[in-house]
Amino acid sequence: MASRSPRSVVMELLEDGFGRADRSVFERLVAEDYVQHNPFMPSGRAGLVGLLEELKNIPDNRFISLRFLEDGDLVLVHSEWLSAGQRRTVFDLFRLRDGLLVEHWDAMQDQPPASAPGRTMVDGPTAVKDLERTAANKALVARFLDTVMVSGQHEALHGFFDGDRYLQHSPGVEDGVSGFVSHLQALAARGDGMRYERVHRVVGEGHFVFAQSEGTRGGKRTAFYDLFRVEDGKIAEHWDVHQSIPDTLTHGNGMF
Repeated sequence: MASRSPRSVVMELLEDGFGRADRSVFERLVAEDYVQHNPFMPSGRAGLVGLLEELKNIPDNRFISLRFLEDGDLVLVHSEWLSAGQRRTVFDLFRLRDGLLVEHWDAMQDQPPASAPGRTMVDGPTAVKDLERTAANKALVARFLDTVMVSGQHEALHGFFDGDRYLQHSPGVEDGVSGFVSHLQALAARGDGMRYERVHRVVGEGHFVFAQSEGTRGGKRTAFYDLFRVEDGKIAEHWDVHQSIPDTLTHGNGMF
């Protein structure tokens, strides 16, 4: 078990555990003291098993996993969840130890038919490239988030992009750095501004870099999950999910 890649363990959980509602998969792959950060699920392996029973009663329930990033003991999965006529975009982040799943974070958002440029929240490239640039790409995204999104140094924004090139999958946001700036200004004008306060984790593999952050949107506590594609040392594409942080969680682990 310990010799298996973290990615293969997560894939088995999703495809055979959730996909086929196979309880034995959870008993083999999930630690009994599994730490849960989803705000609505209890901690422990038992919380996942309870979810299985609930999923069995949802019509047309499917998870379509699109992107996998493996970074040390962490695996990030970017998926589309189809259930009972609803479409959601989901990010799941798992931590493994000795071949077992020991911790989980996630965030999800209802998906409109298309973003402003006509893309969905999940389409675009999926294959991991440029593995040799993983560390540099992670450092670039970390600097961008710290400088622009947390510290608010918007005058430094253009240094992270190739001119105005920036493909956008976030609903309501136009392509280009100009589209991103216009979106931030429009949110602030209507009292729905975004404020990043802390970046908790940056996970990357090749030209994909994922970041898990917290802050506020419209004054409400919010989890920000962002996935970037980096091309030749510049941020080139972006997917995201925003989820409100409830005042009360099912467990005492927090969302981060």
